[in-house]
Order: sequence, then structure tokens, then C-alpha cells
Amino acid sequence: MSMRKLPGAHRARLSRRTFLGGLTLTAASAGTGLALTSGSAGGAESGSAAAGLPLKIVNNTGQYGNSSIRIYIVGNDGTRQVRVTPDGQLRPVALADNGPDGYTDYAIPLAGSGTTTLNLPHLSGRIYVALGGELKFKAVEDGNGNAALAYPAGWVESDPNYPVLHDCAEFTHNADGMFCNTTMVDMFSVPLAIRLTGAADQTTGTLKDGARDRVFADVGAVSEFAPLVVGDRRVIAPGHGLDAGLFPADYLDPYIDRVWSTYAGRDLHVTTNAGTFTGRVRGDRLTFTGPGEVSFARPSTRDVLFCHGALAAPNDPITGPVAAVLGAAFNRTTLAAIDRQPTDDPAAFYQGEPTHHYSKALHAATVDGKAYGFAFDDVAGFASYIQDHAPRELTLTLTPF
Repeated sequence: MSMRKLPGAHRARLSRRTFLGGLTLTAASAGTGLALTSGSAGGAESGSAAAGLPLKIVNNTGQYGNSSIRIYIVGNDGTRQVRVTPDGQLRPVALADNGPDGYTDYAIPLAGSGTTTLNLPHLSGRIYVALGGELKFKAVEDGNGNAALAYPAGWVESDPNYPVLHDCAEFTHNADGMFCNTTMVDMFSVPLAIRLTGAADQTTGTLKDGARDRVFADVGAVSEFAPLVVGDRRVIAPGHGLDAGLFPADYLDPYIDRVWSTYAGRDLHVTTNAGTFTGRVRGDRLTFTGPGEVSFARPSTRDVLFCHGALAAPNDPITGPVAAVLGAAFNRTTLAAIDRQPTDDPAAFYQGEPTHHYSKALHAATVDGKAYGFAFDDVAGFASYIQDHAPRELTLTLTPF
């Protein structure tokens, strides 16, 4: 898996592709998880609770008591991998943290009842929630000889965390404010909502009543997507399903062919903060001119689902934003029909065939219609993402199943 890292494609803000501030995910040197390697997250004082933001955890699951829920806050402080202790301190990840079973114990238990309030220092990372079990994070050595952390990979059957009901939210908290989202890019399992108060009062991620069951049912009703449903535990994103042999590697190929055929005969216009680019398919490449020259090879189904490969988005002002818009239009199946992108009309999304039924179901499930069903879902503002430059409090709610 690769993190999405480039400026917002159609607006100036910190998107999911920048929110981790340089963190990259690579295959762990041990196990099947993911190791989060060092990057630039905006600096924090390891071992302190400096500039802490109150983080409230609310358990409204209706099925799990506080005593059966564990929280894990892990990430990067700008120089190294860190985790947050129950008393709100930052501590560096260390190989010595692995216990006799080979895994760390970074769990933060919830209060005996009611709301749990924690301190969130400056860092970029994830807030994991585990219900009815504990997650196994393994401290490993990265390619530079530094301590890193192997993260859960709930879409990998051999991962030690596969049996555990868990999910996560993502955030960057730094001197510029709080930037956070609920993510379904890898999988969907535990309904999570975030509320951020400060200069404004914002909430996202809240599911409609009974929507978790509907997501499982809607995804499971489509033959190609049905293998992505893992009992009542989680639904795996189709990209990971493809890698596991659970999803057709050519599923989106007919749509990709349609896009290539369409724009061999007419212009495609993509507008970003840099201006409007005009593209045509020439020699099996989609080539744009305008504020700059950008060219893309024909993507594969996997490239589209991961918004990577031929649609990789470098952290630059030209290629990256165009790739983001294309990635969103492919996943929403608006690209062949609408030659001016991005489009911000959700009524046009997921109408083409074949359809990204996983992302479609997630967006239909949320109260505000926003979700992170794929990496570039923030294009045109449809991601479950909020930010505040003067934050006072963040609340993460485990909503009813």
C-alpha cells in the first residue's frame, strides 16, 4: 500500500495525500503487516505532551462495553516513529518494546464507563480501535536501521490481526492545526465518526441507521465483490482483494478501454489549481498540454483502484493534481461521459459500468455522503475529511452497528 501524497487537486488544503506529512508505507521486514517508515510530520517533542489536544473517545457501539475496547495511537513525530501512552506522552518505537510474544503492548484501555478523554500531542498517524481483542503491533527495523512499526493489515488472511475486529481514523496534528479523516481506503469494519471543534464545529463519517449492514449486503450482492466480505468482520477494498486473488484483475478494463477510445477522438479537459489542461490519447498515452505537459500510460484495473502505477501522483503542482483528478474520475466512472473534470455532481457518480460498488456503497451509507472509498476521494470534496487551524477538541465516536 502507498500513502496518497500530493496537494489537493482542486483546492488548497491538506488532503489525505499530504496529511501524514511524508509518512510512507512499505512491506514490513517481518510479518505481513505494514511498516510505517520515517518522514516529515511537522515536529513534536517526544517524551512530552506539548501542544496536546483533548481527544475524546465515545463508545456508542451498543454491542461492546468499554472494557472490551482498546485504542492505539501510533505515527511519526517528524523525526521518528512514535506512539502515545495512556497519559498522553509521546514515546519512540523501540525494538525492545516487543514482548515475549514478539509484539508490543501499546494498547490504551477505555475508562470504566462513559467517555474517555486522552491527550493528543503533535504527530501524524492513526487512531486504531480494536473491539473484543487486542491488536498485535510489531516493532521492526526499517531499511535504514531505525525502529519502525509493522501495522495491522486486516485484508491479509495470514496477518495476526486478521481475526480482530478493528479499524482506524487518520490525522495530522501540528502547529498548523488538526487535519483528520475516517478512512475506508483499505477496508471497512467499525463505524467511526469524528467531530472537530475549534474555529468551526464539524462532523464527518457518521453512518445512517443500519448502514453497516447495508454496506455488507450491497457489496456482497455483486458477484465480483462478494468475496471481499469477510463474514461480519470487515469488507476488504477491491484493490487489496485483487492482490489476494479475491477480485478480478481485469474488472475495470472495459471502462478503461472506453475512456481511451473516447479521448482518442475528442479532448479531455482537467482543471487544477494550476489551470486547465487539455488532453488527447496519442500513441496509447493520454497526453495533456496547458500549464504544463503531462502524459499517462493506459492504466490497469489495479492502477485505478490504488490510484497508483500509471496514475501515480507525485507531490508536485502539475502531474500530481492531474493524476488525482483522473484517478477520481476513473473510480467514480464519470471520465468517459464527462469531458470536463473534476465533476462535483454526485448524481453522476457510479453510474457507468462496470461500477466501483465498494466505494458506491460507502458513500450511500454516510449521513453527509462523504467517505474515503479510494485514495483520491477528496477530489471535489467528497472525502470524510475535516480540518481546523484553531482546534480545541477532537472526538472519535464508535457509532452503533
